[in-house]
Amino acid sequence: MTQSWDLARLRYEPMAERDLEEVAMLEESVYPHPWSRGNFADSLASGYQAWVLRDQQGALLGYFLLMVVVDEAHLLNVAVGAALQGQGLGRFLLNQAVACARGLGMESMLLEVRPSNLRALDIYQRYGFSQIGRRKAYYPADNQQREDAIVMRLDL
Repeated sequence: MTQSWDLARLRYEPMAERDLEEVAMLEESVYPHPWSRGNFADSLASGYQAWVLRDQQGALLGYFLLMVVVDEAHLLNVAVGAALQGQGLGRFLLNQAVACARGLGMESMLLEVRPSNLRALDIYQRYGFSQIGRRKAYYPADNQQREDAIVMRLDL
C-alpha cells in the first residue's frame, strides 16, 4: 500500500542511544549484510551526523548516518523500512543528508553502493551522484564471497 506522507508532520531528529535497538532492527530487515547495533553505537560515539525519521506516532521510518571529513561528507548508511520504500521517504532522507552536509560547509558527498543494489543505484544517479570509482571486494556477500562497491560523488 502506498501512503501519501505529509513530510512536514514527520519527526526528523538526531539519532540517540535510545534509538539504537529499533535502528538495528530496521537495518537487519532491509540489508542482507547489516550493520550491527555496535556499529551504530560506535558511529554515535564518534560524533557522526546520525538522524532518524519517525511518523507522528513515533514509529521509525528510516535513518541516515553521515561522516564529515575535512570538506567532504561520507554517507555511511541510509535506510527506509522495506514496506515503506518507493514512497519518497528515501529521497526525503537523502535531501536531509545533503542539507546537513551543506549546512556544515561540505563541498561534496561521497558514498559506496553495491552494484547489486539496483534501486539505490537508480536513486543516486537520478539525484545527481556520479560514479567515480570502484572498490574491489569491499562488501561481504553470500557464501563467503565479497562484492565490489561503486563509489559515487555529488558536488554540493
